[in-house]
This record gives sequence, C-alpha cells and structure tokens, in this order.
Amino acid sequence: MSDHPKRSRENFFGRHKGKTLSDWQAMLLAERLPQRALPLQAPPPASLASLFPVPVDQVRLEIGFGGGEHLRHEATRHPGTGFIGVEPFVNGMAKMLAGLEQAPLDNLLLYGDDATRVLDWLPDASLAGIDLFYPDPWPKKRHFKRRFVNVRNMDRFARVLKPGGLFRFASDIDTYVNWTLAHIDAHPAFAWPARRAADWHTPYDAWPGTRYEAKAMAEGRRPAYLTFRRVDGAVGS
Repeated sequence: MSDHPKRSRENFFGRHKGKTLSDWQAMLLAERLPQRALPLQAPPPASLASLFPVPVDQVRLEIGFGGGEHLRHEATRHPGTGFIGVEPFVNGMAKMLAGLEQAPLDNLLLYGDDATRVLDWLPDASLAGIDLFYPDPWPKKRHFKRRFVNVRNMDRFARVLKPGGLFRFASDIDTYVNWTLAHIDAHPAFAWPARRAADWHTPYDAWPGTRYEAKAMAEGRRPAYLTFRRVDGAVGS
C-alpha cells in the first residue's frame, strides 16, 4: 500500500468538465470540497472510521457517483456507516456539494480525481463495500483497456475489501456486464452468488434510480444489477 497523490491518472473516465460552472458552484468546489475531502496527502489511518466527525462502524466506497443521488440516499439511510464518494467530473461534484448544502451529511467524504489513487491509499481490508454504477462503458475494442473493471483494479478491490465485503456493479451495456462477469469468474477473490435472473435484474434494496438509468430504460436497454462477494482468505492474482 502506498500513497500516489501526484502520479498520473489512469484515465478510466471521459470528460473531466462540462458546461461552465456558476459562481456559486465554483465557491462550493473551492470552499466546501476541502472541508470534506479525503486526505490523500497524509498517510492512511489505522481505522478509516477516525476520518469521520461522527461515529461509524464501517466504511463504503462509491466510484463515479455522478450527481450524487444514490450516494446521498445511501448515506442518509445509513447514518452509522461512513461513505467515501469519488467523482472526477467537476460538474457532478458541484451538484453533489449543492445537495449537501441543502441536507448536510457528516458521514460522507469526497474525492474529485482518479479512484485508483484512493484504492492505492486505503488500508488493507478496510472497506465493507464498493459500488460502481454505470461506469463509462468504452464500447470500442481499442478502448477496452480504459474500462474500470480490469485485472489490476479487481486486485485492488480484493485488497481493500474485508472478507465478505460486497462489490456492486450496475450497467445497461450488455457487453460490459459480460466483461465484468468474465473478470469476476477469473478472479479467485470474488464469488457471484446469483442463481436466478431476478437476482441480477432486480434493483438493489431501496434503489433510488438515476437519470441516466431512466434514459437507458426509455431507450430499451435493461440494466443489470450485479453483486459480488469478497471470498474469505482469497488473495488477488
């Protein structure tokens, strides 16, 4: 485990910024984000719970939270769980911060850059769960190497997840779903306990949905909601 706050990005995401931010959004990024930013410039603590200003008994990570709808929903539902949200898209982070102005959450920390930096910084077996919902699919074959699900990142997930911890993946792109299942099948640290189609076509408990998901369904694409479990005692490749 090592800290890589200044190394180059691994570029699993697309655009870093969209339309021009308003003055208020720029203020939120300049003033509010540092107040709840994950401190990657310092060594990781022995217990991630110590990073939060409120007591938490476990910590979960969401990679690529978009506008933050699901992450804020989960952090509100589970006040005794600490959440870390990663989103490199500046406009998405601004939307998250705007939501937190309306309904602050003390059990939520944020990071606005490459999620692999967070994964490399985290202590071993420190997370109860990792969520990766609707990541950039990179559908062209020459771009497959930019998909977040790959051998190296599955090894990273295996290192930071506690035994029994969950990796949840949702996508409406069939080729990416199959790609993810193939990577899980090849990795000794993960198991897929699903037995019926309903196990992966039924949304997660209290799932709020997302705007992207609603658009995908309107266009005839059916999402898959996959849940994988970190196998006790297994190690990465």
